[in-house]
Amino acid sequence: MDSSRLLAAIIDTAIDGIVTIDHMGIVESINPAALALFGYEAQEVIGNNISMLMPEPDKSRHDGYIDNYKRTGKKKIIGIGREVRGLRKDGTTFPFRLAVSEVFYQNKRVFTGFVHDLTKEKEVEEQLLKHTLELEEIVRDRTKDLISLVSELEKAKTDVSNSLEKEKELNQLKSRFVSMASHEFRTPLSSVQLSASLIEKYIEKPDFQAVLKHTARIKGAVQLLNSILNDFLSLEKLEAGVVTVNKNKINVVHLGEEIAEEMQLICKKNQHIVYQHTGLEAEFVLDPHLLKSSIINLVSNAVKYSGEDTFIEFSTEINGDTCTVIVKDNGIGIPDEDQVNLFEPFFRAHNTGNIPGTGLGLNIVKRYITLMGGKLEYWSAIHKGTMFKMIFTQ
Repeated sequence: MDSSRLLAAIIDTAIDGIVTIDHMGIVESINPAALALFGYEAQEVIGNNISMLMPEPDKSRHDGYIDNYKRTGKKKIIGIGREVRGLRKDGTTFPFRLAVSEVFYQNKRVFTGFVHDLTKEKEVEEQLLKHTLELEEIVRDRTKDLISLVSELEKAKTDVSNSLEKEKELNQLKSRFVSMASHEFRTPLSSVQLSASLIEKYIEKPDFQAVLKHTARIKGAVQLLNSILNDFLSLEKLEAGVVTVNKNKINVVHLGEEIAEEMQLICKKNQHIVYQHTGLEAEFVLDPHLLKSSIINLVSNAVKYSGEDTFIEFSTEINGDTCTVIVKDNGIGIPDEDQVNLFEPFFRAHNTGNIPGTGLGLNIVKRYITLMGGKLEYWSAIHKGTMFKMIFTQ
């Protein structure tokens, strides 16, 4: 078999398409593989411009590519190869890899194009890309789920930690309560028991002055117990969240005068409560029950922690949309190191000694004021007294 017949046989049986064109871009030959790819018969292609096998914009630009190469000698595809799209007879396009070689044969310049169909490879690439995108989406979803799960776990961890901390606080409160109650209840109850026993003896004599003295002591002990129980009840309601705020327009001056009159009855020897009001307005919108309880608690503390022959200054002021209530005494004062825990339940300063108290009052006052939308400020120094200021704004 001569070489020309062998070459023709190789070209005809090649699995890739092979097309030759002249220097004008006219197709001179096309093998069966290329005809199958483009969907033409040989006579439909040979003698026509190769651009018929190209979609736009390559179709319009192809002759310019050849002219540019002939003028400049600069190769953009010859001997290099690139991916392009081919135009079938039915108008559809497909991807293929084009390799072009230049041959000089019988004083002619011939360009040979080798066409390798990339349709299957592109389909595989598209499937791979599709699966990659789907996988990325799954990973994103799983990542979101994982982040959400981690967030929930962190929240659960925080909740558990808060619960444990709350449980710890409750246990500490229970411990303080038991310690305080055992002391605070024992003292007035012992006083009641002793006074009752002495009254029986004084009746036999009789000694009415002594009887009156001890009945007064019993009343004082009962009043103390009642005050302790009221503090416990107030704390329980606050912890249960059942304390409601019922704001109404109240006459602050009338309320202040009423409190001063009531609290004067529990004052020590020559203790006096001095009340005054500043401002032309007397009415302000507040919860009368919570406000009265807060003021009574502060005035009661002032009486309790101040000595005989002292003044308790109690004042109110309404200035525009602000109402200020101040309770000031010249008592024992609060040590600096104790002030950081001043509003903790059951906490009492170390200098209170044997002065009775639950350590709940200031905690309750602050929470009442907060519920009414106000704020509580204070100043205190050892042996120089204490001042509490309640500030409410409409």
